[in-house]
Amino acid sequence: MMGHRTDVNQMMLSRAAFGHSRGDAGPAHHGWVGVNTWVVLDLAVALLGKIDIHGGEGLKYAVAAVVMAAQLGLAVFGFYAIRTFERWTVPATVLVMAVMTVLALTQADLHWTSGTAESGADKITAVTQLLTAIGIGRGISWVPYSADYSRFVPSRYSGRSVFWATALGMYVPTVWLAALAALAALAALGACLASAGKGGDPSELVISAFGGMALPILLLIMHGPVATNILNLYSCALAALSVGVRAARWKVTLVAGAVATAVLLAFMQSHSFAEAFDHWMTSILVWISPWAAVVLTEFFILGRGRLDVAQLYSDIGPAWRWRALVALAAGIIAAWSWQYGLVPLMQGPLARSMHHTDFSWLSGAVVAGGLHYLLTRHEQRAARSRPATAD
Repeated sequence: MMGHRTDVNQMMLSRAAFGHSRGDAGPAHHGWVGVNTWVVLDLAVALLGKIDIHGGEGLKYAVAAVVMAAQLGLAVFGFYAIRTFERWTVPATVLVMAVMTVLALTQADLHWTSGTAESGADKITAVTQLLTAIGIGRGISWVPYSADYSRFVPSRYSGRSVFWATALGMYVPTVWLAALAALAALAALGACLASAGKGGDPSELVISAFGGMALPILLLIMHGPVATNILNLYSCALAALSVGVRAARWKVTLVAGAVATAVLLAFMQSHSFAEAFDHWMTSILVWISPWAAVVLTEFFILGRGRLDVAQLYSDIGPAWRWRALVALAAGIIAAWSWQYGLVPLMQGPLARSMHHTDFSWLSGAVVAGGLHYLLTRHEQRAARSRPATAD
C-alpha cells in the first residue's frame, strides 16, 4: 500500500520514520539470495541423480553456479525482464504443483498421526516455533522490499485490489507448497520413521513421494530460487542507491551477487540444514519485525496514510530520528526476550520460562510500534497541521 500510494521504494519510505538523510541505512542490505539458492541445492542434486546425472559435491557447486548466473543475468536487466520471466514461468510451475498434489493425494500412503508432540504444552510450543520461523519469519522478511514492486502498479487500481492481490499471491502458493511438503513427508515416512527422527532430509522426502516426477519437479525446484532471488537482487540495488551509493544499478547488482555467492558458499559448508536455516531466520526476524512495526506505525497510524514525498529526498530535517531508533532498540530486545532459537544466545528469558514458546515477532512488533507511537505522536500532530504534498 505504501508503494502504491507514493511511487517510492521501501528503503526510501523508511526515511519518514528513521530520518531523512540516513534513516534508510540500517536494513538496506540482505542475504536472502545466498540462502534461497543454498536451500534447494541438495534437492536439485538428488533429483538429477534420479535421471542418472551424478557428480557429488562438484555437481552441487556446478548447479549453484548455473542458478546464480541465471538470476544475476535477469536481475541485471531489471524490472521488465523479471516481469516477463515470471509471466511465462509461473503457469508452468502451477501445473507441476497441481500434478504433484494429485499424486500425493491419490498414490501416497498417508499417516496423519506422525507428530511427536504429546502434551498440550508441547503442541503449543511446536506451533509457536513453526509459526515464527516459517509462517511469520519468511513472510515478514519481505517487508523491506514490499513497495519496490507495488510502486509500479498504476494508480487506476484501487488500494483494496492491490492489497488482496498481494496478500493472496503470498498466501495461496505458500500454503499450497506447505501442504505438498507435509503430504510428501507423511507419505515418505509414516509414523515410525517420523518418530525415529529419520526424516530430516528434504530431498529424501520429495523423492520418496514424487520420484516418478523427478524432472518436472527439478524444473519447479530450480525455478523457485531464481524467481525469488531476481526480486531480491533488484531490490538490493534499489536499497544501495537509496543509501547514497553512486554507481550504475547493474554494477550494484553484480556486487550484490558476489556477496550472495559468498553467503551461499558459507552455508554450503554448514553441517546441518535445519540448524543453519534456524540461525538465519533467527538473525533476521529479531530486527525485521520491530523495524516493520516502526515503519507501519509511522505511515498508517501517525501519518494516517499521508506522506510528504518530496521531503524524503531533501537534506532538510534530522539525519536520524532518535525516538524511532529507541523504539527499534526496545523492540529488538523484546523480540530477543521471547525468541527460542537453536543458538543458546538467541534463547530469551521469556521463551525459556514459558516452555520454549516463541512469540518474538509479536513481542518485538508490539513494543517497537507502541513505543514509537508514544514517543512521536505529539511531533506528528504538529506535522499534520501542515499540508502534505503527496497522498
